Amino acid sequence: MQGHYLKFIMQEKEHHQGLPLYEWLLREARKLGLPGGSAFRAIAGFGHSGVLHDAAFIELAGEEPVEVVFALSDADKTRLLDYLRHTKLQLFYVSIPAEFDRLGGE
Repeated sequence: MQGHYLKFIMQEKEHHQGLPLYEWLLREARKLGLPGGSAFRAIAGFGHSGVLHDAAFIELAGEEPVEVVFALSDADKTRLLDYLRHTKLQLFYVSIPAEFDRLGGE
C-alpha cells in the first residue's frame, strides 16, 4: 500500500485537555479509526529554539522529545491533519511518502 509515514515531534511535558500531548494524539487518532500509531521517547534532541533537551540532565526532566508516528493512507493522513488543524494546536510534523503492508498470515 502506498501512503505516508507521518511523524509528530513534541516535548514530553506538553499537555492538552489534561493529558500528555502524545497520549491525547494517540487517543484522538484511535477515535478517528486510524489503523494504529506509536509514541517513542527520544534520549536527546533540539528544536527551533536551539535548546538541547537531554535525558541526562536532571534539571530538564520531562523535556525530552517524543515522537508519535503513523503509517497512513492518503485519506487517513488528510483526515487526521484536517482534524488537528481544527484544534488550533501548534504541532510540528513530518510527512514522508511510504510503502507499507503486512507480511505473513496469508
